[in-house]
Amino acid sequence: MAAAQFVLLCTLLSVTLAAGARYDPTWESLDQRPLPAWYDEAKFGIFLHWGVFSVPSFAGAWFQEFLLNKRPDVVEFMKKTHRPDFTYADFAAQFTAEFYNPDEWAEIFNASGARYVVLTTKHHEGFCNWPTKYSFNWNAMDVGPRRDLVGDLANSIRKKSILKFGIYHSLFEFVNPYFKHDQRNKFQTQDFVRFKTMPELYELVNLYKPDVVWSDGQWMAPSSYWNSTHFLAWLYNDSPVKDTVVTNDRWGSDTLCKHGGYYTCHDKFNPGVVQEHKFEDATTIDRSAWSYRRNAQLKDFNTIEQLISQLVVVVSCGGNFLLNAGPTSSGMIGPIFEERLRQVGKWLNVNGESIYGTRPWSTQNDTATPGVWYTSKTSAAGISVYAITLSWPRGDMLELAAPQTGPATTVRLLGYRGYFDFKSGPTSGMTVMIPPIPVTLMPCQWAWVFRIDNLENL
Repeated sequence: MAAAQFVLLCTLLSVTLAAGARYDPTWESLDQRPLPAWYDEAKFGIFLHWGVFSVPSFAGAWFQEFLLNKRPDVVEFMKKTHRPDFTYADFAAQFTAEFYNPDEWAEIFNASGARYVVLTTKHHEGFCNWPTKYSFNWNAMDVGPRRDLVGDLANSIRKKSILKFGIYHSLFEFVNPYFKHDQRNKFQTQDFVRFKTMPELYELVNLYKPDVVWSDGQWMAPSSYWNSTHFLAWLYNDSPVKDTVVTNDRWGSDTLCKHGGYYTCHDKFNPGVVQEHKFEDATTIDRSAWSYRRNAQLKDFNTIEQLISQLVVVVSCGGNFLLNAGPTSSGMIGPIFEERLRQVGKWLNVNGESIYGTRPWSTQNDTATPGVWYTSKTSAAGISVYAITLSWPRGDMLELAAPQTGPATTVRLLGYRGYFDFKSGPTSGMTVMIPPIPVTLMPCQWAWVFRIDNLENL
């Protein structure tokens, strides 16, 4: 059987299993569910941390917890900027989202080359960005924006872009009395789960039909406390997104990097080596925070070279890259966030062939030239190998140790016409001879992709 036929058969089998099987509320059963194929094909998504914490826009999304614990810089910030009796809850009225235009967000995300977006519906502060029935006066319809932030973006994403829509949801809340009660009882009671967490999750899925459910806040209690397996069994068996939805691994203190659809293991998980299980690197443009910070400086942000490098390494090792941007409380995607996203999209317009729908190759990074990472893709014509070099080769030659050439091997630079000459090594490897390329014809600015076809070692 040809390689392309085998991959197609596996994909069809995965879709059939996901659509037809039923799963018990146990990790043994749930972990057997195949990951819907769209997610692995997508490779690149956008994460959005947005909530009441976007109003102080200082110290990140954990501002409420830092304030409760009297972290010195947060206490000093509040002392300088707010009246003495100002509480965290008072920030909600200032979370106005007056410039929030979800159509504009969808256009930016589409231009980034991302294939899915994950929006914060509720972070650890408990504020819900949708008009939920389970959080009176602490949601975006009752106070602050006075609109359905989640539904508006879901509609725009589906109408104005090719992205899939996903939701982030925190299982716990910093100050919820139900949660504090369960915590005092060492999680032997489940009032918070019964009256808050699970009703919200079912409501979100039924209302917005997300293709990603990105759970968080799991670490204090096991999945048995959260009733995670029962929710996931419903999600996979009977929910309106049962055949398409993907989930992560943050469903209890016993699940991280062990159970769930794909693994996140820890924030900014970029292992640098191929993984046995599908993983996602959730990381940030602002190195210091997940949410918008008014006091951020230019040096705090990852450069486009650094972001493309992270994307390439993650995809080479079989993962997805989920890149976070923090909108302002007024509903704007800040200029530096927008610039970075559009720059990634500009690079993917030329080199997306080496990212979307690819698989890890037999070798991840080359030993002859540092900073060269490989991906591969199967088509009717065979297997293409992509050598992605993060720096332009010196001396008009690119030395590669991993490829083993054959009589039909060809090499070309994505975005540039024609094929390049090369010399084969005595036993393996190759040296690509790069002709002079006028600057006006250089296909991209940051990283370059050499497509190699008809290799002997596949």
